[in-house]
Amino acid sequence: MINFEAARIKMVENQIRTTDVTSHSVLRAFLSVPREAFVPEKSKPLAYLDADIELAPGRYLMEASPLAKQLQAAEITSEDRVLDLGTGTGYVAALLSRLAGSVTALESDVALAEQADRNLKALDCRNVTVVTGDLTKGHAANAPYDLIFVNGAVEEVPTALLDQLAEGGRLVAVIGYGNAAQAKILLKEHGAISESSRFNLSVKPLPGFGKVKEFVF
Repeated sequence: MINFEAARIKMVENQIRTTDVTSHSVLRAFLSVPREAFVPEKSKPLAYLDADIELAPGRYLMEASPLAKQLQAAEITSEDRVLDLGTGTGYVAALLSRLAGSVTALESDVALAEQADRNLKALDCRNVTVVTGDLTKGHAANAPYDLIFVNGAVEEVPTALLDQLAEGGRLVAVIGYGNAAQAKILLKEHGAISESSRFNLSVKPLPGFGKVKEFVF
């Protein structure tokens, strides 16, 4: 019988703290959310390994360390309105519920969205709303957002998402694929978007965010 609570503490101490994550609020969130509740039954024994976990074909729960580093870089406050883009089964939304004021968890896969809704209700995450739709279009109905968090690597960020940022809002994403990818923060100030790179980070791609191929004569 696996002691998931002990495994959770070990994950925080050995995988997250050791990668320069020092934010008390982020560490507390990881300690309080049962990661095993958000993975398929067959993967529960693997929930706290330092690896991505497949949730559905092409969709993954991100490894804890890179996820924690991005959440720390986002500098989330209790007043923030957040869009969790590609929520999967809701794990990141549950973490965000501990950090932010309100969370809109957007998922394109209906089955995953239904699972996320059940998981989040079971944990009494009352400040999270699960919605379905095209991830590249965001969820304008609840915009503007102080933070948009992208669950996976993308090749480019659609303008539709940037348009849903509030003044002073930021979008956190890994842009690029493989070892050359970088975790970046896109900040909206005076209607313009600036971009800053924080660290190199290789994570699984979020499907649907490749560049549109241009026809060349």
